[in-house]
Amino acid sequence: MESVFASASTITDQRQKIEQYKHILSSVISSNDIVQAKKFIDHMLSDDVPLVVSRQLLQTFAHELGRLEPETQKEIAHYTLSQIQPRVVSFEEQVLIIREKLAELYESEQQWSKAAQMLSGIDLDSGMRVIDDSFRLSKCVQIARLYLEDDDAVNAEAFINKASFLVSNSQHEVLNLQYKVCYARILDLKRKFLEAALRYYDISQIEKRKIEDETIDEEALEQALSAAVTCTILAAAGPQRSRVLATLYKDERCSKLKIYPILQKVYLERILRKPEIDAFSEELKAHQKALLPDNFTVLDRAMIEHNLLSASKLYTNISFGELGTLLGIPPHKVSLS
Repeated sequence: MESVFASASTITDQRQKIEQYKHILSSVISSNDIVQAKKFIDHMLSDDVPLVVSRQLLQTFAHELGRLEPETQKEIAHYTLSQIQPRVVSFEEQVLIIREKLAELYESEQQWSKAAQMLSGIDLDSGMRVIDDSFRLSKCVQIARLYLEDDDAVNAEAFINKASFLVSNSQHEVLNLQYKVCYARILDLKRKFLEAALRYYDISQIEKRKIEDETIDEEALEQALSAAVTCTILAAAGPQRSRVLATLYKDERCSKLKIYPILQKVYLERILRKPEIDAFSEELKAHQKALLPDNFTVLDRAMIEHNLLSASKLYTNISFGELGTLLGIPPHKVSLS
């Protein structure tokens, strides 16, 4: 390889030099050889290659990465990013392409957080390139969505917070909707159930069925409505929750939902029996059934609170034992609640 590089570096005509390097690159990519690929990267970043040439060749290399075997692609991409780092300001466009390609590969393997981390390394505030707010917003939302695939609300929220400064001026309706969905899911994961319910309900009321090139199907809106109902049921009791329950109960779309019987009983303040709670539990996500510090699950807490309030409408005087039997839970859990 050294003799090939030496020969190319002596070519004085820039166009011929670039063509020769492209020929070498094509050979390297076709070979799927990690050692040769690393030598090519090292040479491109050496003083033997003018910046204008190395930029063009590394850009071509970045676009060609997808032709490599997945594991080879990962190793070479990471190596390239590492080698470029000391001169990253000179190769921002190339780094962007490499990171997007690698994130795409991780996403195809459902390695969501790795894909998000790869994209989060893109400098969205660079002073060396012109980056419009639409691109910044799309990347922040994309990263947040990837983190949410792994239920990582903390990292997702960091990027949604960045997006919040950009979304108010955005004319891209699809991006704006994706932002809203991410925000609702983050609130849900953080167990801010009432706030999440309001966000989900807002999404469920979208009237358009086609936004730009995206089709909004009825199933997606139904899922948002169902999520609004679930979060409202899990939310702490209070006047605002009561208002949201009333809104949902009176929304005729809710009567078609699988969880409507639970919504009806909660709204009408009727006691929920264990079989009903168990059936509701099967529809919940992991964080909605998580164990709290007091050894109650999120669902336990919500159901006991609801049933105690419902029982108080029926009884003025009842023992913990009798109440436990009525609610289908051990008496000590009733006393702790």
